[in-house]
Amino acid sequence: MSATPENTATAASDADLLAQTVIAVRVAGSALRERFGEVVRHQTREELMLALAANDDAALAILRPRLTALRPDAGWVEEELDGGALPPGEWWVVDPAEGNVNHLHALPDWAVTATLVRENRPVLAVVHLPLTGETYTALAGAGAHLDGRPLHVSRTADLGLSIVATSQARPDEDEKVVRRVGASITAMLFDALVVRTSVPATLHLANVAAGRTDAFWQFAGARADLLPGALLVTEAGGRISDAEGRPWTPQSESFLAAAPGVHSEAVTTLSR
Repeated sequence: MSATPENTATAASDADLLAQTVIAVRVAGSALRERFGEVVRHQTREELMLALAANDDAALAILRPRLTALRPDAGWVEEELDGGALPPGEWWVVDPAEGNVNHLHALPDWAVTATLVRENRPVLAVVHLPLTGETYTALAGAGAHLDGRPLHVSRTADLGLSIVATSQARPDEDEKVVRRVGASITAMLFDALVVRTSVPATLHLANVAAGRTDAFWQFAGARADLLPGALLVTEAGGRISDAEGRPWTPQSESFLAAAPGVHSEAVTTLSR
């Protein structure tokens, strides 16, 4: 089907919007990098939450006005741990400090992410790693890239030769979800070559998109930690579903992103 002038204009506009989003996310990342170094000590849950909020606020002070200026009519998702479908229209889904707890513990696994969702479909995503300077981008229908270089998922076709990963969606999960996570890790330890377990989800998904790891799964989850990586993996040629192989939506209770060659095996393992 040939492109209409309207579709062509939209694609060009989204490409320009992606470039401007990259700039905003990188500036916010620089602010967080300046705050990174020593372990932030905390003795209580309240102190931890205040430290997490301070990081979020530092990045949001940059991201929110810049992204709002780019898309004034787009909504803004206030709570990064929220899940489920969004109302109609455009929404910015932002995680100002993805892997925030790692940042506070002087661990390197954290990022800044911004995703534009249009009618509940991610249309562009930026994931920036301030410590390495790497920037992952994805534009619906135009591929996924790392600093301008195209990304492609792994060609692995044997789960037994695969590195797979999972992540904890949020603290204080209910017992049913925790036990399901534990059972899935045990199952993958039998079927996969290596199992990695850490936060945040977005960095695992970036690795799937880049072909470094072969599959990632998670039970429960929030929009902010799955949408940017889901677009990266899809645009890099990967498959997205829930853990039972059904189409994934933000309302789904599980999530699976995998190279096409191991997706069905991963579904079998996770469905036991």
